[in-house]
Amino acid sequence: MNAIRTVLADDHALVRAGIRNALTSLTQLEIVAEVSNGHALEDVLAAVQPVLLLLDVTMPNFEPITAIRRIRMRYPALKILVVSAYDDDVYVQGLLSAGVDGYYLKDQPLADLPLAVERILAGEQWFSSRLVHKLMSYNSQARQAQVLTSRQIDLLELLQEGLDNQTIAHRTGLSVKTVENHLTRLYRQLDVQSRLEAAHYVRQHPEILGRHAATIPPSAAKPSALLGQEVVALLVDDNRRYRSQLRRMVGKACPSAVVYEAENTDAALDLAGSVAPQLALVDVVLGEENGIRCTQRIKALLPGICVILISAYPDREFHRQGLEAGATAFLDKKDLDVASLQSVIEDLIE
Repeated sequence: MNAIRTVLADDHALVRAGIRNALTSLTQLEIVAEVSNGHALEDVLAAVQPVLLLLDVTMPNFEPITAIRRIRMRYPALKILVVSAYDDDVYVQGLLSAGVDGYYLKDQPLADLPLAVERILAGEQWFSSRLVHKLMSYNSQARQAQVLTSRQIDLLELLQEGLDNQTIAHRTGLSVKTVENHLTRLYRQLDVQSRLEAAHYVRQHPEILGRHAATIPPSAAKPSALLGQEVVALLVDDNRRYRSQLRRMVGKACPSAVVYEAENTDAALDLAGSVAPQLALVDVVLGEENGIRCTQRIKALLPGICVILISAYPDREFHRQGLEAGATAFLDKKDLDVASLQSVIEDLIE
């Protein structure tokens, strides 16, 4: 039997190694190339003419929809299996329309990956089971909004305003303890872990508030509260381009912020010790390093710092470990925006 020429495309060597190991049972597969960015992928596809491409769509220098459409036109017989952390249904539907043959979520067991590959090679499609459920549940957010009580909707609106529990208690006429209990149940219902994540969830899914959505004061209406405030922020990410993007977002959220950058744990600890930042944004995957461990070490050095863990891998175990390590919140990279950063910095200032 002829070998099935296969290319792995992911910008993290550790992830590529995991995928490669998971496919060892498929003896007919031959990994002929591995790439870590979009430019290299285009060159490799032309050089090796593979049968199968396993692809992370968040690599540097790679515009997923446009690139996949171009690849599909040039190599119509190529089997393309996306292996990604992103499970947004609109995003996935866009990739499907571009011509991918399947979509495998990274937080699913890698033991299932060989089966996905076999199905793709057999001419079928493959989607992780959780993704199938999401794609079939177009109205899930609307149904969730229907089961929220009026009290929960009111609390979400107040969280959107950036109010603390004491102010919320005063506004609603409840005790602080009752507010805390309501928020705990609300976080559980929304599957979030903090007020920041709850407020961010509502910004991403405004339909959950139904008719109340129009009354939410947009965060962008309050930028003056941050003008002139001295905030020192540390950005820890191994991707220089993404650090630049983060720097721009922090600058928009707080124009007077002083921003430092680090690409690994050692550099982050050196900066934390010398400039004492109040805020750190730390990627969960720092090349071959562990951003959760980096968070623990930063918190040990600066117990009062606010650490926001960010990741392209929305894995529940990463989420749990990150909060246990002392992170204030865990946010998906694709959801991180200026409004979120404004909320974080306003909390720091208050």
